Amino acid sequence: TTREGLFESADQGTIFLDEVGDLPALAQVKLLRALQEGEIKRVGTNETRRVDVRVLAATNVDLRTKISEGRFREDLFYRLNVICIELPPLRKRRDDIAILAHHFLRKYATRQGREVVKISDEAMRVLRSQNWPGNVRELENAMEHALVYCREDTILPQHLPCARHSLAPSL
Repeated sequence: TTREGLFESADQGTIFLDEVGDLPALAQVKLLRALQEGEIKRVGTNETRRVDVRVLAATNVDLRTKISEGRFREDLFYRLNVICIELPPLRKRRDDIAILAHHFLRKYATRQGREVVKISDEAMRVLRSQNWPGNVRELENAMEHALVYCREDTILPQHLPCARHSLAPSL
Protein backbone atom coordinates (compact mmCIF):
# COMPACT_ATOMS: atom_id res chain seq x y z
CA THR A 1 0.00 0.00 0.00
CA THR A 2 1.08 3.56 -0.54
CA ARG A 3 1.77 5.67 2.50
CA GLU A 4 3.24 9.01 3.36
CA GLY A 5 7.04 9.04 3.16
CA LEU A 6 9.54 11.02 5.17
CA PHE A 7 9.71 13.99 2.81
CA GLU A 8 5.96 14.18 2.57
CA SER A 9 5.52 14.07 6.34
CA ALA A 10 8.22 16.77 6.70
CA ASP A 11 6.41 19.07 4.26
CA GLN A 12 6.59 22.69 5.50
CA GLY A 13 9.18 21.57 8.04
CA THR A 14 12.67 20.13 8.40
CA ILE A 15 14.08 16.69 7.69
CA PHE A 16 17.40 15.43 9.02
CA LEU A 17 19.32 13.02 6.80
CA ASP A 18 22.04 11.22 8.74
CA GLU A 19 25.03 9.61 7.01
CA VAL A 20 24.09 11.09 3.64
CA GLY A 21 27.53 10.09 2.36
CA ASP A 22 26.48 6.45 2.49
CA LEU A 23 23.43 6.84 0.23
CA PRO A 24 23.34 4.42 -2.71
CA ALA A 25 23.36 5.93 -6.21
CA LEU A 26 19.60 5.52 -6.79
CA ALA A 27 18.75 7.22 -3.50
CA GLN A 28 21.10 10.08 -4.44
CA VAL A 29 19.16 10.60 -7.68
CA LYS A 30 15.83 10.66 -5.82
CA LEU A 31 17.16 13.02 -3.18
CA LEU A 32 18.55 15.36 -5.82
CA ARG A 33 15.16 15.46 -7.56
CA ALA A 34 13.41 16.24 -4.29
CA LEU A 35 15.86 19.05 -3.57
CA GLN A 36 15.94 20.53 -7.09
CA GLU A 37 12.31 20.17 -8.08
CA GLY A 38 10.60 20.04 -4.71
CA GLU A 39 8.84 16.90 -5.92
CA ILE A 40 8.63 13.36 -4.62
CA LYS A 41 6.91 10.17 -5.71
CA ARG A 42 5.38 7.76 -3.26
CA VAL A 43 6.64 4.21 -3.60
CA GLY A 44 4.35 2.28 -5.92
CA THR A 45 2.92 5.31 -7.73
CA ASN A 46 3.83 7.50 -10.66
CA GLU A 47 2.11 10.53 -9.15
CA THR A 48 4.42 13.36 -8.10
CA ARG A 49 3.70 15.49 -5.07
CA ARG A 50 5.12 18.91 -4.28
CA VAL A 51 6.94 19.28 -0.97
CA ASP A 52 8.63 22.22 0.72
CA VAL A 53 11.23 20.78 3.05
CA ARG A 54 14.30 22.24 4.74
CA VAL A 55 17.04 19.61 4.68
CA LEU A 56 19.77 19.15 7.25
CA ALA A 57 22.29 16.50 6.27
CA ALA A 58 25.21 14.96 8.14
CA THR A 59 28.02 12.64 7.23
CA ASN A 60 31.24 11.41 8.74
CA VAL A 61 32.92 10.84 5.38
CA ASP A 62 34.70 13.29 3.10
CA LEU A 63 32.17 13.86 0.32
CA ARG A 64 34.76 15.50 -1.95
CA THR A 65 36.78 12.28 -1.84
CA LYS A 66 33.65 10.25 -2.63
CA ILE A 67 32.94 12.58 -5.56
CA SER A 68 36.46 12.08 -6.95
CA GLU A 69 35.98 8.30 -6.60
CA GLY A 70 32.65 8.51 -8.45
CA ARG A 71 30.67 7.36 -5.41
CA PHE A 72 28.79 10.58 -4.67
CA ARG A 73 27.06 12.94 -7.07
CA GLU A 74 28.74 16.31 -7.34
CA ASP A 75 25.45 18.07 -8.16
CA LEU A 76 23.89 16.60 -5.01
CA PHE A 77 26.89 17.74 -2.97
CA TYR A 78 26.37 21.34 -4.11
CA ARG A 79 22.64 21.15 -3.38
CA LEU A 80 23.35 19.95 0.15
CA ASN A 81 26.41 22.11 0.84
CA VAL A 82 24.67 25.48 1.07
CA ILE A 83 25.81 26.04 4.64
CA CYS A 84 28.50 23.72 5.97
CA ILE A 85 29.15 23.35 9.67
CA GLU A 86 32.15 21.21 10.42
CA LEU A 87 31.99 19.68 13.85
CA PRO A 88 35.25 18.22 15.12
CA PRO A 89 35.16 14.70 16.55
CA LEU A 90 34.45 14.37 20.26
CA ARG A 91 38.09 13.45 20.97
CA LYS A 92 38.98 17.02 19.90
CA ARG A 93 36.24 18.54 22.08
CA ARG A 94 37.12 17.07 25.47
CA ASP A 95 35.37 19.94 27.29
CA ASP A 96 32.06 18.73 25.82
CA ILE A 97 32.37 15.25 27.32
CA ALA A 98 31.19 16.16 30.83
CA ILE A 99 28.21 18.18 29.57
CA LEU A 100 27.14 15.43 27.17
CA ALA A 101 27.72 12.63 29.70
CA HIS A 102 25.49 14.35 32.26
CA HIS A 103 22.84 15.03 29.61
CA PHE A 104 22.74 11.37 28.54
CA LEU A 105 22.76 10.21 32.16
CA ARG A 106 19.66 12.34 32.90
CA LYS A 107 17.99 11.11 29.70
CA TYR A 108 18.42 7.42 30.51
CA ALA A 109 17.74 7.81 34.23
CA THR A 110 14.41 9.43 33.34
CA ARG A 111 13.59 6.61 30.89
CA GLN A 112 14.41 4.00 33.50
CA GLY A 113 12.48 5.82 36.23
CA ARG A 114 15.58 6.28 38.34
CA GLU A 115 16.91 9.21 40.25
CA VAL A 116 19.59 11.03 38.33
CA VAL A 117 22.88 9.72 39.61
CA LYS A 118 26.26 11.41 39.74
CA ILE A 119 29.44 10.64 37.85
CA SER A 120 32.46 10.17 40.09
CA ASP A 121 35.61 12.17 39.38
CA GLU A 122 37.41 8.91 38.56
CA ALA A 123 34.73 7.87 36.07
CA MET A 124 34.85 11.33 34.47
CA ARG A 125 38.62 10.99 34.08
CA VAL A 126 38.06 7.67 32.30
CA LEU A 127 35.46 9.26 30.02
CA ARG A 128 37.77 12.17 29.18
CA SER A 129 40.66 9.80 28.44
CA GLN A 130 38.80 7.83 25.76
CA ASN A 131 39.27 8.43 22.01
CA TRP A 132 35.54 8.03 21.21
CA PRO A 133 35.84 6.73 17.63
CA GLY A 134 32.03 6.49 17.63
CA ASN A 135 31.80 10.13 18.73
CA VAL A 136 28.72 11.33 20.63
CA ARG A 137 26.73 8.17 19.85
CA GLU A 138 29.38 6.06 21.54
CA LEU A 139 29.38 8.33 24.59
CA GLU A 140 25.59 8.12 24.75
CA ASN A 141 25.78 4.33 24.61
CA ALA A 142 28.44 4.35 27.34
CA MET A 143 26.23 6.38 29.65
CA GLU A 144 23.23 4.11 29.10
CA HIS A 145 25.50 1.11 29.75
CA ALA A 146 26.86 2.69 32.95
CA LEU A 147 23.38 3.39 34.27
CA VAL A 148 22.36 -0.24 33.71
CA TYR A 149 25.37 -1.48 35.68
CA CYS A 150 25.20 1.17 38.41
CA ARG A 151 23.06 0.15 41.39
CA GLU A 152 24.22 2.95 43.67
CA ASP A 153 23.84 6.70 43.27
CA THR A 154 27.18 7.34 41.55
CA ILE A 155 28.65 6.12 38.27
CA LEU A 156 32.07 4.60 38.96
CA PRO A 157 34.74 3.62 36.44
CA GLN A 158 33.77 -0.07 36.63
CA HIS A 159 30.28 0.82 35.37
CA LEU A 160 31.67 2.20 32.09
CA PRO A 161 31.99 -0.14 29.10
CA CYS A 162 35.53 1.06 28.37
CA ALA A 163 36.59 0.18 31.92
CA ARG A 164 34.66 -3.11 31.89
CA HIS A 165 36.48 -4.23 28.73
CA SER A 166 39.87 -3.33 30.14
CA LEU A 167 39.05 -5.21 33.36
CA ALA A 168 37.94 -8.33 31.49
CA PRO A 169 40.43 -11.20 31.44
CA SER A 170 42.20 -11.57 28.10
CA LEU A 171 41.58 -14.70 26.09
